[in-house]
Amino acid sequence: MINETAPAIDSGAVTRLLGAWTLAQHHQLKRLVADTPVPEGQVCLKDIASLDTAGATLLVQWLGIERLEAIISSETDLQPERRALLETLLRAIRREPPPVQPQPPALVQALTLLGQHSEQLARHLWQLSGFVGLVLQSLLGVLVRPSRWRVTALVNQIHQTGLNAVPIVALLTFLVGAVVAFLGATVLGEFGAEIYTVNLVAYSFLREFGVILASILLAGRTASAFTAQIGSMKANEELDALRTLGLNPIELLVIPRVLALLITLPLLTFVAVMSGLFGGALVSLVALDIPLGQYLGILADVPLKHYLVGLAKAPVFAFVVAVIGCMEGFKVSGSAESVGRHTTSSVVQSIFMVILLDAVAAMFFMEMGW
Repeated sequence: MINETAPAIDSGAVTRLLGAWTLAQHHQLKRLVADTPVPEGQVCLKDIASLDTAGATLLVQWLGIERLEAIISSETDLQPERRALLETLLRAIRREPPPVQPQPPALVQALTLLGQHSEQLARHLWQLSGFVGLVLQSLLGVLVRPSRWRVTALVNQIHQTGLNAVPIVALLTFLVGAVVAFLGATVLGEFGAEIYTVNLVAYSFLREFGVILASILLAGRTASAFTAQIGSMKANEELDALRTLGLNPIELLVIPRVLALLITLPLLTFVAVMSGLFGGALVSLVALDIPLGQYLGILADVPLKHYLVGLAKAPVFAFVVAVIGCMEGFKVSGSAESVGRHTTSSVVQSIFMVILLDAVAAMFFMEMGW
């Protein structure tokens, strides 16, 4: 049987190089080149079965730089990848810099960059929509089968994402409420309308600040934790172990986290609203001399629908934050650097989506007169 990978030189009218000119055949190639004189006529390289840097180096040593350059330029049907390898090797031997590619115009570069980012965004939205569908399908399948409920995991996630987040949410919204009250007192005081500072604090926290501040805090605190936890499990091949055991990672890891945020974010929104109103009450009492009874009386006149509008956005934000955090964890490639990159990406995406959805909801409620 003829070994088609064995290197050979067919010295006919046209010298044809055959077989594999690779590192694995290096010793055989050295003997072949040493025993074969440099051909005077035409040399054909297209019949070489495979060629790597080791074989190309022997070609340069056997034929010489000028002769090999002439062969490359004259052989028009040489494979493009083989031609590129030989030209790169010749430039490296001559220590010539690679040819400088002409830069396209700035407008073309900008449009190319815009197209690349648009393609990445479309691909990411497609992946996100597919993951959302997978989560909803798994969620519906779990809800109708109580035997598959993972109550312990759910309670643990509620403790981590909800109870442990109460102090930071309460403190931040208290400070923001105080700042909003100070700003309201400063601006409205010029018109002698300091009393409307209470309405400013109430409307801003009931409709917007309460839910959005709690959601942003969860995006930075919880979404990153979800990505890091699931990403580390994937890097350690624990997800593969779960699948080997016949367990569904979506049901085991994603569903408890999604349900936990759906439960905890409305509760944290209530905590945020109360803390913000308390911060505004403290500033109103100290800086505006508005008694607490009068402050509560003004709050009592605020329609309940404003609180319901803010509270209605909490489950949507919770679902988006949880899904993005878990999806980025599943996209980790296996290295520590990938875990960090996707953790950062989950935080940025979650905050962006929360603000985007809040803006869309604000316009919708304004058009509806709510």
